[in-house]
Amino acid sequence: MKTLAVLISGGGSNLQAIIDHIEAGHIRARIGVVISSRKDAYGLVRAKKHGIPAYCISKADYEDIELFNRALLAKLDEYNTDLIVLAGYLNILSPEIIRRYPNRIINVHPSLIPSFCGKGYYGLRVHQCALDYGVKVTGATVHFVDEGTDTGPIILQKAVEVHEDDDANTLSARVLEVEHELLPKAVSLFVDDKLVIEGRKVKILE
Repeated sequence: MKTLAVLISGGGSNLQAIIDHIEAGHIRARIGVVISSRKDAYGLVRAKKHGIPAYCISKADYEDIELFNRALLAKLDEYNTDLIVLAGYLNILSPEIIRRYPNRIINVHPSLIPSFCGKGYYGLRVHQCALDYGVKVTGATVHFVDEGTDTGPIILQKAVEVHEDDDANTLSARVLEVEHELLPKAVSLFVDDKLVIEGRKVKILE
């Protein structure tokens, strides 16, 4: 059985979606560890409620970024991680971590990549930018993580219609529902060895 490490920064609703799918038997894997970038992240509480080891590894607790990156990598290695899942994790992973876990890190992003993604596009800003641009459709994307920002091969995407009366909060809520659908599905496909990367394309095996 494969072991997941789920990295979070906030409420952990995507983490909860993964936990629920594991407990329902839809994902044949276990979460070995949850790591938060913030001490006050409610996702840490969610993990502990389900008996999952949970830690905060914050940049603020280290003298420099190199020590922080070493601590994060050591914790991932300690739990023999097969797949790293970025579930609302707001830090950029170091090249060292990405090279240690090639094609074994996935992220969920609240837009249809390549729109409204990259450096600085996180949280409500993504949705506000979509609204300001006037798009009729936005959505969610799950992708593999490479050394760029939101540039790795796309695993799954699903569109969400933008309503005339939407604000960033209402649009975010509907996109989040799609994230809760796509992220567990992508994790399940990975642990069942049904994902094949060919260049920039990800093939899903039957």
